[in-house]
Amino acid sequence: MSVNSTINHYPGSSSFESGQTPFGIYDDDSIFGEDAPKVALWCARRLGYPIIDVELIDEQFFACFEEGVSEYSAQVNQFNIRNNLSIVAGQSTSTNYTGQLVDGSFVPTIVRISDAYGTLAGVGGRTDIKRGSISASANTQSYDLKEFADTHESGSRIEITKVYFEPKPALSRFFDPYSISGMGTLNITQEFGFSSFSTATQFVLMPFYEDLLRIQAIEFNDQIRKSAHTFNIVNNKLQIFPVPTADHNIFFEYYVKKDFEKNSITTTPNVVSDYSNIKYSFIPYRKINDVGRQWIRKYTLALSKELLGAIREKYNTIPIPGGETTLDGAQLRAEATTEKENLITQLRENLEEVSRKTQFENKAAEAQQHLEMLQKVPLSIYIG
Repeated sequence: MSVNSTINHYPGSSSFESGQTPFGIYDDDSIFGEDAPKVALWCARRLGYPIIDVELIDEQFFACFEEGVSEYSAQVNQFNIRNNLSIVAGQSTSTNYTGQLVDGSFVPTIVRISDAYGTLAGVGGRTDIKRGSISASANTQSYDLKEFADTHESGSRIEITKVYFEPKPALSRFFDPYSISGMGTLNITQEFGFSSFSTATQFVLMPFYEDLLRIQAIEFNDQIRKSAHTFNIVNNKLQIFPVPTADHNIFFEYYVKKDFEKNSITTTPNVVSDYSNIKYSFIPYRKINDVGRQWIRKYTLALSKELLGAIREKYNTIPIPGGETTLDGAQLRAEATTEKENLITQLRENLEEVSRKTQFENKAAEAQQHLEMLQKVPLSIYIG
């Protein structure tokens, strides 16, 4: 390499060898090794070489090239993490998702979240539903369930899910509904033993809703004209209606509130939990398509320009015959900053255009457009 006033300059095109990049992430990638000197030469020529000296050497261009590939990989991986995190959450952290299609359903996550609702709805969940009972005394209407909790759950707060305090079913309180619905008077003659003596039988077919209306009438009668069996719970204080006239037991179902709160939170070790531990490695350079490689070359140029600007700012003025000249370090750094920001913005916008959310929105809009187009197609007239 040439030396001029203790400043090293770009020596021209050369081959790439392993160990010439700071991290060596892509040194074993043969395609990266082939492109590295080409990208270095391209960047040097874009910076003015060989017409003017470029105060950089091969290794600095290679370092910028490595950073450009890593930045492209990081931007793509960041997008994939945001796009796929909700799907792979809960999977093993040992799985590397780089370069893999991640497609799945959100149902497992929804099911895990809904377990707590299952407990409250009485259809499952991770908290045990227990059963208990208290003794109801004649002429006593209110009962404090805290006394039951103090005795059976060591004072822990309990939440009641169901109280078995109901009247007899309305269906059992009207005369043989099966004689009315379906078989009509035929059942009645058979029940009274007249079927063998009847010369003719009449059938009255009753609809099912007649039974439902009859059941509803009985229940409304209990609620409006009588003191129906019901209860009210406020702060685990149970009040029953009507006032008991005899001693009996009242059974109920409940869960312990602290157990419910504890079981409603799932903690699983060694699985994908957040942005920080989902495994996305650097994308191998050989697997990046030409569109991505062109972005990397432009970003490498911007990094090289930034580095060259920093060097020239350090040597802001240099002597020349008959005076001195000012270098363009500040201008190079400003241009490089703008170029880097534009490249990052462009890449992120392109990635967002293929996100799941955007694809769903585009497909919905496309389906709507197809529907509008089909509505304008004239229908044929059938002539028989």
